[in-house]
Amino acid sequence: MSAAQRLAELDNLPGRELVGRVETTLTALVTIMNQETTLLRAGHVKDASQLTSEKTRLAQDYVGLSRSVQRQLVRLRAEVPAELARLRGGHERLATQMAENLRVIATAKDVTESILTEVADTIGAQNRTRTYGASGQMQPNSANTSARGIAINRAL
Repeated sequence: MSAAQRLAELDNLPGRELVGRVETTLTALVTIMNQETTLLRAGHVKDASQLTSEKTRLAQDYVGLSRSVQRQLVRLRAEVPAELARLRGGHERLATQMAENLRVIATAKDVTESILTEVADTIGAQNRTRTYGASGQMQPNSANTSARGIAINRAL
């Protein structure tokens, strides 16, 4: 089935069914984002990362369904106004959960980066030469005492 056919199929769904699919996907997306946020707060990064593929799939499904709602908005306002209002509230819950999720992800990234930088600096300091220079003075600490060979992936 082509993309155009899938879009047409979604757009031709009865109003209640289309909004119901959006709500189901929205609820699942909010739930998985909440799980990820909870795991990250608890420091369980590996467990949280296992939710990424499902979260991505749900987000893609939600975007596709939401676009169908946008395309069919006039029809849906006439057919299912109460369901649309409920869907709007669900979207606001998603926005709140996304903001919290992004804040926790940014905090986890900063903490991880700080730890790795501190480890690199500590290892680099251990590898620094501790001898006297030609002037008979200890060599000053160089500005870059981080260990070589430790990489920090900033694309979390």
